[in-house]
Amino acid sequence: MEEIPRQAIVADIGGTNARFACVDLENPILNEMALSKIAVYPCSNFKDLETAVRFYQREHALLVVKHVAIAVASLVAGDVVTMTNLSWQFSISELKHRLGLLDLHVLNDFVAQAMSLPFLSEHEKIQIGSGRVDARHNRVILGPGTGLGVAYLVPTEQGMTPIASEGGHIEWAPYTDQEWFIKQFLVKQYHHVSHERLLSGPGLENLYVALATFRGQNVDFLSAVEITDRALSQSCPLAVATVQQFLACLGSIAADCAFTLNTLGGVYLTGGIVPKLLPLIEGSEFRARFEMKGRHSSFKEQSIATFVLAVLWPGLIGAAGYIKQKIKGIAYDFA
Repeated sequence: MEEIPRQAIVADIGGTNARFACVDLENPILNEMALSKIAVYPCSNFKDLETAVRFYQREHALLVVKHVAIAVASLVAGDVVTMTNLSWQFSISELKHRLGLLDLHVLNDFVAQAMSLPFLSEHEKIQIGSGRVDARHNRVILGPGTGLGVAYLVPTEQGMTPIASEGGHIEWAPYTDQEWFIKQFLVKQYHHVSHERLLSGPGLENLYVALATFRGQNVDFLSAVEITDRALSQSCPLAVATVQQFLACLGSIAADCAFTLNTLGGVYLTGGIVPKLLPLIEGSEFRARFEMKGRHSSFKEQSIATFVLAVLWPGLIGAAGYIKQKIKGIAYDFA
C-alpha cells in the first residue's frame, strides 16, 4: 500500500503573480492556517513554470516534496497548457517528469478558487445586498484580475465537483446608451468584445478611455491601479464613473453566471480588483443589475446571495483542498 504523503506543494499562477505554499496534508482543518512557506513572485522573474517551481522548492528546502497541485490562469483541457495572459506553455506529463514528481495536478485557477468556498469562514465572505444561501445547491465564483475568471462548484454524492468555465470570454451585451457607445468604441479595437475586455485590469483602462471619449474629454492614460485609487479617494469624477460602470457590468455578468447553473448556493466575487472596491460597491448598481432579469421575476424572488471574498489565498486553499481530496479520498461536505 502506497504511503500517504504528509506534505504537498500548491501553487496559484496568474497572469501577473505566481503564488506558492506548502500544505500539511495531515491537518484536519483546511484554511490559511494550514498553509506554510507562502511565497509570491512576479511571473516575469521566470522564463517558464518549471523554473518558478524549482526556485520555490530550493528557496524553501522542499525538494523532497513530490506531490504538487498547480492552479493556472488558463483552460486546462489536455496535456499541453497555454497560459491565457502569460507567455508560458507546458506539457503536464513532461513537467511532472522533469521535476521528478510522483503526483502532479494542474487545474484552472478559478476551479481552485471554487474549491476554496466550503473552507471559508463567515467573516471571509462579505455579503453585498440581500439574498440567502442554500448550501445544497450550486455556487459560482468569478473575479476580475489580469483577466476574468469564472468557475462553478456543484454538490454530488462524491463531494465537491468543480466545473471550469470560460464565461469571461462570452460576448458582452450593452444595456444603456452609454454602454452601447462603449461597445462600439471597443469593437473598433477588438472586434469581439467579451466581458473580460471590461471586467479586468486592462478592462478598467478600456472603460476609462471609452468613457472619456463618450464625454468628449481628452485624458492621459491611467493604469487600473491609478483609476481605482482615484475613484476610492473621489479625486477624479471620470475614475469614479469608470468604476461605477465596471460594477454595473459586473452585476450583469454575475446574474448571467447565476442563471446558467441556478446557483442558489451563492455568487462569490474575488480577484485582485473587487475586494479593493468594497467601499464603493454598496452604493453602486451592482446588486440592482444583478436582479434586473426581465421576465424572470422568480430570479429576484429566489434572492440569490452575492458575496465578496475577504481572503488572501483562495486559489492556494482550493488547490490544497483539491489535492487533499485526490490523495486522501476525502469528500468534503457543502454545509
